Amino acid sequence: MPELSRRRRMLILVICCMSLFIVGLDNTIVNVALPAIERDLHAPVSGMQWTIDAYTLVLASLLLLAGSTGDRVGRRRTFQTGLVVFALGSLLCGLAPSLGWLVAFRVLQAIGGSMLNPVAMSIVTNIFTDPRERARAIGVWGGVVGISIGLGPVVGGALIDSIGWRAIFWINVPVAAAALVLTAVFVPESRASRARRIDPVGQVLVIVTLAALTYAIIEAPGHGWGSPLIIGFSLLAVAGLAGLLIYEPRRREPLIDLRFFRSVPFSGASVIAMSAFAAFGGFLFLNTLYLQDVRHLSPFHAGLCTLPIAAMTLLCGPLSGRLVGERGPRPSLVIAGVAFTVSGLMLTRLSADTPLLWILAAYTVFGLGSGIVNAPITNTAVSGMPISQAGVAAAVASTSRQVGQSLGVAIAGSVLATGLSGSLRDGFASAGRAGWWITVAYGTVVLALGIITTGRWAKGTAERTAAHLSVEDTRIPVTS
Repeated sequence: MPELSRRRRMLILVICCMSLFIVGLDNTIVNVALPAIERDLHAPVSGMQWTIDAYTLVLASLLLLAGSTGDRVGRRRTFQTGLVVFALGSLLCGLAPSLGWLVAFRVLQAIGGSMLNPVAMSIVTNIFTDPRERARAIGVWGGVVGISIGLGPVVGGALIDSIGWRAIFWINVPVAAAALVLTAVFVPESRASRARRIDPVGQVLVIVTLAALTYAIIEAPGHGWGSPLIIGFSLLAVAGLAGLLIYEPRRREPLIDLRFFRSVPFSGASVIAMSAFAAFGGFLFLNTLYLQDVRHLSPFHAGLCTLPIAAMTLLCGPLSGRLVGERGPRPSLVIAGVAFTVSGLMLTRLSADTPLLWILAAYTVFGLGSGIVNAPITNTAVSGMPISQAGVAAAVASTSRQVGQSLGVAIAGSVLATGLSGSLRDGFASAGRAGWWITVAYGTVVLALGIITTGRWAKGTAERTAAHLSVEDTRIPVTS
């Protein structure tokens, strides 16, 4: 691919960020609509969980396939297909006549969404070849994540109050259409120099593992943790994971090369992403129910309460990108881990009468963590990997985020449902406290791994892994 001008590269970054914006917006905008969907479609707690997790689960399951498909058949083509499918799924979600149809159309949305972010990140990593310029671009990318996540509740609340919850899906359609046209005009086609084969067995094993685990967690409160159904799905998840560990190393071109995980920074980035986004998914789920069902705020006013998160993520995303480019990932990860831990501790004091100022302060600290954590995760995931596998490496980071968010919602909802007695207003404080302590645990994991996986020894494992994986001379250098 010929060298592009800086102006053209920045335009492509903007186009790619448009897809990131609507996918990120969709995650948070749906959360604020849960009480309205609950009332309109008569959804139980598990139904609200599936409204979120049907999307994140399918997204997580297909991201690896989408990344390798983009590397194989063309990143622009895959990206455009994803935009069309995502827009169609969004349109149908807004027309869903029942909870079952909404969940089904969320699956279609996720199929399209899986072709967007990892492929867009692969496009970005291929056009920004200078390490410092790439780090700054990833910082912008992280900032857009923060903007979409932060604005979701506010935009969603305004749409729900003025039009209805169906409008939160329709808003994706014009943005996707604009991105589709701009992609056709300005984004050059690119693909890996050596095409990778499709791994259908590995893909099925990924879907089985994640679906079985999520089902067991969400449905356990209703069926009982010791019921044969829940035990069966738990064993199925374990069997699926074991199958992946046994089958993938034997395949010449696996869905994901497990040798990636010999790199301590790469493995650490995957676990950090899961922990950070599990904290985020659980936070959004519990926060929505608390503000609307416990404090009886309108969707719009509940969204306004999350503005500190939007402000902090908007501010910290680009700053984190520059910090990673200049100092490496450790400072950003340490700050994020401390922020998640402190905010979780603050939220353990929640009750129906907690002062709003205390809640906003906790949200501000949480926003600091969520805003600053994205850039080091993404940068570490692609650093040191062969450029021909950039799509797969970026997809692993995105998959880890979505798996974490899916499990975060499943765990938070199940913990709440298990401990809840009586109405949400009367029982939320005690039932939800365990969920906030789990957030503290997530923050501790981010902090510990942020220190352990960014030292000299860890960087050495990344360099050795890249040497083994490299199939061509050009590599993405490790950020110092």
